[in-house]
Amino acid sequence: MPSAPQKITTFLMFEGRAEEALTFYTSLFEDSEVIDITRYGADGPGKEGTVLRATFALAGQRFMCIDSYVTHGFGFTPSVSLFVECASAEELDRLYAALAERGKELMPVGSYGFSARFGWVNDRFGVSWQLNLQEPPA
Repeated sequence: MPSAPQKITTFLMFEGRAEEALTFYTSLFEDSEVIDITRYGADGPGKEGTVLRATFALAGQRFMCIDSYVTHGFGFTPSVSLFVECASAEELDRLYAALAERGKELMPVGSYGFSARFGWVNDRFGVSWQLNLQEPPA
């Protein structure tokens, strides 16, 4: 009997700001939506109303996230980032400005040897984003 193909989904762990983050992200990209949110109830273990588990899509790609009720000694790191191929310089600039607001610029938008237009930023939630202008077809 053939098995179903494996699915790999990016999973983001927040500490109390998951819904704020997924709402922000889905506002930035076309073909994005909140698919499902399950919240902690009054009986815990997380704070009532925070995200037990959520599924959302950005540009058609599925993601999952939670609000961890445990405080961890770690967070997001730029060693894992979301890489976005932008169709235009205007799109790249719009996304960079929105993601950099209250975040941290790692590489300002510019021309680098590997890309004519590229920028790298950690957003206000600590998630790292690399934004690259797509090369025109040859």
